[in-house]
Amino acid sequence: MWLPRISKINTLRNQMLFGFLLVMIIILTVVGIVTFDSVSTLLKNKAEIHIQQTAIQANGRLEGILEQIDSLTTVVSTNPYVQSLLLNELNGKPATFSERQALPPIVNIVQTYAHGVKSVEIYSYERKRLYPLDEAKLEDRVSNDRIDQATHEKGGIIWFGIDPLDKESVLAIRRISLMDNNFSPGGYLLVRINRNVFTFQEPLSGEGEQETTLLLGNDGQIIASNDHTISEADAAELIISDNQTVDINDKPYILVRQRSKVTEWTLLILTPLSAITKGISVLRTAIFVSAGIGTLLFVFLSLLLSTMITRPVFKLIKTMRSARLGVLKPTDIVTSTIEINELNRTYNQMVGNINDLINLVYEKELLQSRTELKALQAQINPHFLFNTLEALYWSLQEKEEDELAEFVVAMSDLFRYTIMGPNKEEWVTLRDELEHIERYLLIMKMRLGERLTWQIVTSEEFDTVKLPKLLIQPFVENAIAHGVEKKIGQGAITVSVTRSDNEEELKITIEDNGAGMDEVTLRTIVDGLENGQVPSVKKSGLGIDNVHRRVKLYFEEEVGMPGRIAIRSWKGKGTSICMTIPAVTGGSYENSNDYDR
Repeated sequence: MWLPRISKINTLRNQMLFGFLLVMIIILTVVGIVTFDSVSTLLKNKAEIHIQQTAIQANGRLEGILEQIDSLTTVVSTNPYVQSLLLNELNGKPATFSERQALPPIVNIVQTYAHGVKSVEIYSYERKRLYPLDEAKLEDRVSNDRIDQATHEKGGIIWFGIDPLDKESVLAIRRISLMDNNFSPGGYLLVRINRNVFTFQEPLSGEGEQETTLLLGNDGQIIASNDHTISEADAAELIISDNQTVDINDKPYILVRQRSKVTEWTLLILTPLSAITKGISVLRTAIFVSAGIGTLLFVFLSLLLSTMITRPVFKLIKTMRSARLGVLKPTDIVTSTIEINELNRTYNQMVGNINDLINLVYEKELLQSRTELKALQAQINPHFLFNTLEALYWSLQEKEEDELAEFVVAMSDLFRYTIMGPNKEEWVTLRDELEHIERYLLIMKMRLGERLTWQIVTSEEFDTVKLPKLLIQPFVENAIAHGVEKKIGQGAITVSVTRSDNEEELKITIEDNGAGMDEVTLRTIVDGLENGQVPSVKKSGLGIDNVHRRVKLYFEEEVGMPGRIAIRSWKGKGTSICMTIPAVTGGSYENSNDYDR
């Protein structure tokens, strides 16, 4: 009796349905198990690495603050006026009240550029306070043991932790050495920093739950914390704990320690364990939900597929294949089941909609083309920019703002030189290129002020030498960005033009006294020049790739003599770039458009 029943359900549709469903369940089970195991392991490893990196970054942020204060206080302690005042104090010439009044502009540089500095105090070697302007003693602020420690440190800053007289401040002291007196002790510089500077109020990872951070001094004192429920006794237990997972207030955390090389303080970062396991729970749920949805979809699609395997479907496929490019052809209505009739009707509706959409898209493309043409015709003429700058120049002249007017003229000439002409790569004379460099440096001086000085050394005999436009400026930009701006103090740039040993070539040298490059970076750039793979600007190539290719391409094609670029650099002393080009004044360049000033 059971054979007839089996024969009734043993249809092609049911065979496809149960066979595909069985395969689907096996595949989903295997894939789900493998995926969960692999991804959960990956999430745990990534989370541990991320926590460690977060700790390193957090410690780096703290050390950045400390090093910034160290650098700024060094600037104050080595200031010539401060050195002179302390030397007079040491030689028995007490500073007058007016001399002490000149200290605030020098000392305030620390509070101006360092976040969270509450006060800066300067004391003589006799421990008398010179700034602020009262007669307090250094012993009133710091114990003699710490003063002696600062004296023996020979100028290095010492971080003591929380100020005993102000629990909301962190105290640091450094000895001021007299450079003109064999670096003998000349006084002391005392700094008080707000404790909130060392507190992390936002999540270190930028997302998820807030980590608990503790900054502990060498004596176990809590310097900064974003969880005030943790006592110093709890923090001491965390320091000596060997476990990576700890419980605080009945909540599990992952503990990471990071020791500062600057202060030897210890940074403790406690990441909630739930932040790591949350991803695994979500993954497990996602796998089950995906498996359920996939199974339902697979059943539905199997039923649909088995139903579609009929002759009307083949006819519909034939009609679809017979469609030609352009207008699609509808199919005839076939008298059959309701599903097939609905399918045919829907297909015919789709064909009609697609044909309508094709016409609509065609009309929109025509409209878009016309609109783009009008937009191109309405582009602003460059002369509008020049007229605007000229109006601004005369307005500044009327207001007797001569310096600003000079910068406006330089900017107008710089824009005119850069964007005028039939193309970007036109040939210009060396004189025009150097005048452009002069204008660019003048504009840069408006930003850098007295930090930037320059000189351009050339000869009138080289004025008519031809070279591609904007060939020198990238090197000058690099000298400012990677040299002068990274140097503390005044920076100098020299652009010189001389004749090479070969009378048919010129040497254009751009030098700066900036930060320079180490041997590894320099070798990377030099090797890149030789094999044609110069690193990018954002890394270490310093923007020479474009100039290098232009020098080789333009001079080799137009003159038959390739140009060359040589780079020398000294870490902390500066960089020199020498560009050798053919000294050509005529020939194929005669038809080029010179810069119109």
